[in-house]
Amino acid sequence: MEDFTSEPPAVSFRVTGEKDGIIDIAPKTGILYLNGSLDWETKAVHRLQVESLDEKGNIVKGPYAVTIYVKDVNDNPPEFDQLTYTGVVRQNSRPGKPFMQVHATDRDDPTTPHAQLTYSILHHFPNPYSEMLFQIDNVTGAISPSKKGSFYLDPQKQDTFTLVVTVKDMAGMTTNAFTSSADVIITVKESLWKAPPTIHIQENSTQVHPVNISQVQSNEQGVIYDLFEKEKLPRLPFSVDQNGVIYVTEPLDREEKDTYSFFVITKDSTGELVDKPLNIHVIVEDINDNPPVCQQALTIIEVQENEGGGSTIGTVFATDSDKKDTLNSRLQFKIKSQVPDVPASNLFVIQQDTGILQLTGTSLNKHVVSNYSLEVLVTDRVFQTICDVQIHVIDTNDRIPIFEKSDYDSVTVAENVTVGTVILEIQATDGDEPATGSSYIIYQVKEGDPNNTFIIETDPETNRGFIKINKALDFEAAPVYNLVINATNPEPLVSGVQYNSSSLALFRVFVTNVDEPPVFHKTVYNTEVSEDIPVNTLVMTVAAYDPEGDSVRYSLEGDVRKWLKIDSATGQIYSASTLDREQQEMYMVDVVASELNNAAQKSKATVTLHLRDVNDNPPRLVTDYPTFFCHPVMGGERALIQATDDDEQWFFSAFTFSLVDDMNTRNNWEISKANATHAYLSPKHANFEEKVYSVPVIINDNGKPPLERKVDLEVNVCKCSSENWCFVDVERQHSWPTVGQAIGILFGVLLIIGCIVGGVFFHMKYKQKNETKSQQKDAKDRSELNRLA
Repeated sequence: MEDFTSEPPAVSFRVTGEKDGIIDIAPKTGILYLNGSLDWETKAVHRLQVESLDEKGNIVKGPYAVTIYVKDVNDNPPEFDQLTYTGVVRQNSRPGKPFMQVHATDRDDPTTPHAQLTYSILHHFPNPYSEMLFQIDNVTGAISPSKKGSFYLDPQKQDTFTLVVTVKDMAGMTTNAFTSSADVIITVKESLWKAPPTIHIQENSTQVHPVNISQVQSNEQGVIYDLFEKEKLPRLPFSVDQNGVIYVTEPLDREEKDTYSFFVITKDSTGELVDKPLNIHVIVEDINDNPPVCQQALTIIEVQENEGGGSTIGTVFATDSDKKDTLNSRLQFKIKSQVPDVPASNLFVIQQDTGILQLTGTSLNKHVVSNYSLEVLVTDRVFQTICDVQIHVIDTNDRIPIFEKSDYDSVTVAENVTVGTVILEIQATDGDEPATGSSYIIYQVKEGDPNNTFIIETDPETNRGFIKINKALDFEAAPVYNLVINATNPEPLVSGVQYNSSSLALFRVFVTNVDEPPVFHKTVYNTEVSEDIPVNTLVMTVAAYDPEGDSVRYSLEGDVRKWLKIDSATGQIYSASTLDREQQEMYMVDVVASELNNAAQKSKATVTLHLRDVNDNPPRLVTDYPTFFCHPVMGGERALIQATDDDEQWFFSAFTFSLVDDMNTRNNWEISKANATHAYLSPKHANFEEKVYSVPVIINDNGKPPLERKVDLEVNVCKCSSENWCFVDVERQHSWPTVGQAIGILFGVLLIIGCIVGGVFFHMKYKQKNETKSQQKDAKDRSELNRLA
C-alpha cells in the first residue's frame, strides 16, 4: 500500500495502531502491506503509526500517523426485514393510497449507489387481467391498489393475492446489482364505503329534528365527511357528521318534493377526495294531508229536455295532491242536495268513483224547470269538499225553419258585377229557443249552382240571409241560374221531425251580357333566341280570345328598337331587324289584343325576349392612359396593355396577343402574356428616338368561332419627369397686335360708345314728348271739370 524510506542510522521500520491482524510493514524494506482483506462493513477507517529504528531498536524518526480509508464495494445484497408480509385492502380503495409497506436494508455504504434500493413487483398471483391490480412505490416500498385494482378488486371473486416483491441495490441501474425478494400476501375485504339502500322518510314528521336516517363509513381513518348536491336546491334538508351519520334536518313535504338525490363525500386534511362519492336516494312517503279540490268553482252542464233515463250528462272533476294511485288520493262522489226537487228529488245520480253524472228515468222539461243546482260531496279517507254543479235544461230542436215566402221571383245582374255584391235578402223563422243551435238558421243553395257562384251569409241576430256573388259571373257560360235554397239548423232535429218544403225557397238570377275586352291565355310570354337569328325569323306566338266571340287583332307597343313585328291576325311575332345582345340583353314589349269591330276594347300582355349571346364582337384594347417609354430607353422596360370583349363571358375572358409579322415590328418590339386579359409590350433595343411609334398588335378572343382585331397601338418614347411620366413642354408666345388690328379694335370701341350715347339721347326726347302730352291732357281735364262745376 505504501513504501517508506529511512536515513542512517535507521536500519528498520515498525508499525503500531489499528492493524487488526491485517495490516503490517516489512521491517527491512519499509513496505506497508496487507496480509488479509479489508472490510468496509467491519471497519471503514484504520489509524496507524510508523517509526524508523536503529540497530538497537531505538526510534530514529517517528512516529508518523497513517490513516487508511477503506472504500466500499457492492459486496452485500439487500435484505428484507421479513420473509413474508401480510396486508389487508378494502374493496374500492382509492388508487395510489398505500395500505401496507415492505422494507429492506443493505449493509453497503449508504452514501453510494451500493445501498440505494429500488422496489418492484415481480409476480402477481393470480393475475386475471392484463394490468396488475397492485402497485408499489419503488423508493418507499409502499403498496397500494392500481387504478384497475381500485375498480376490479372484489372479495366475492378473489379474496387473496400473493405478490412477489423484489428489491435491487445500485438504484436498479445495472444488471450487476444484487436482488432479493419476499412474498406479500394480501387479503381483500369488503368495502366499508357503501351507499345505504334507498331511504324512506314519512312527510310532515313531528319528531325533533335533526333525525338520524342512515350512516356511512369510509375505508380510511380520520377522513372528513361532507355532502354534495347536484340539484342545486335553495336548501338541502340533510346533513352529515364526522362519524358518517346522515340526518334529515327538518320535516319534509312530499307535495313540495317527493324525492331527493345527493352525494356523501370524504376528504383528507388537504381537501382531496379520499373515496368515490356515494349517491344517496331519499323517497318522501306520503300521508293523507291534502283535502280534495274541485277542478272548477262551478261546473255547468247542459242537458236537452228529451234526454232518456240513464243518459250521461257530464262529469264532476276533482283532484287530490296526495300521492297518486294510493288510498290517500282516492276520491268518492255523492250528491248531497238538488234544488229544486221537482218534479222529483232524485232526478240525477252520480257514479261514486268517477264523478260521472247521469239522468234517472224521469225526463227533464224546460217549461217546468230550466235550471237545477246540485251540491256534490267529494271525500277521501280523511277530508271532504263540496263541489257546486249547475244544470241547464236546453230546448230540443223540434221546430224546422220556415221561409217567409217560397218564391223570391228573379233578379237581373250584369256579368261584370263585383264579387261580394249582395243581390237578394231572404228570411226564414224558427220557433225553437233563440240564440241556440236549434234556432240558428244556415242558408245554402241546394240546387242550380254547381260551381258555387253564390254564397249566403246569415245575420246571427236576425237570422236574415244575404245572397252574395261568390265568383265572377259569365254570360257566355251561364246566362240564367234557377236556384233552390234550403234553411237548416246546426243542431240535429229530434227523432220524428224532418225538414220539408217549408224550408225551401226558389230564386232565379238572369245574367246580362257586357262587352268585354279580349283575354290573353297568358299575361306574360317569355322566350329565348340567339342574337344572330336572321330577319323574319318566327320568335313566338301569342293568343287571345274575345268572350263575345269577336275577331281579335294584334299589335305591338314599346318596340323602341324596331326589332320585332307581329302578324295582326295570327299573333305570330317575327324578328324585324338584326338583334344585338350587347345593346340590350332582355327586350320587353307589350302585345295589344283588340276587338276587330270595337278597337276600344283591348287588353295587353308582356313579351320578354332573352337574347342569347354569340361571338360577334372582336376584342379591343382598353387604354386608361397612353402607352409610353422614357427616353433614353435603358432596356428591360415593359408596358402593360389590356384587352376586353363586348360579348358575354361565361367563365372568364382569355385573349391572345401577338405582333404583326413584319420585319420592322419584329426587330423593334416584343409582346409577352401577363395573364388572361393583359400582356406586356417591351422594346427590343435602346436605339429609339423621341417620337410616337405605331405598333401593330393582333388580339384574338376565345369565342366560337374566335374573332381577331388588328390594333395600331400608339407608343410614345418621350422625355420623362421625375415621377416617370411623359413631360411635354408648352411654349407660351407673347406678341403685340398689328397696326391693322389696333385700328379695327379702336373703331369697334368708338362705334359701341356712339350707340350708347344715341340711345340715351333718343330716350330723353321720347320722355320729354310724353310729358308735354300729359300736361296738355291734364289742362284739358281741369278745364272740363271747371265747366261741369
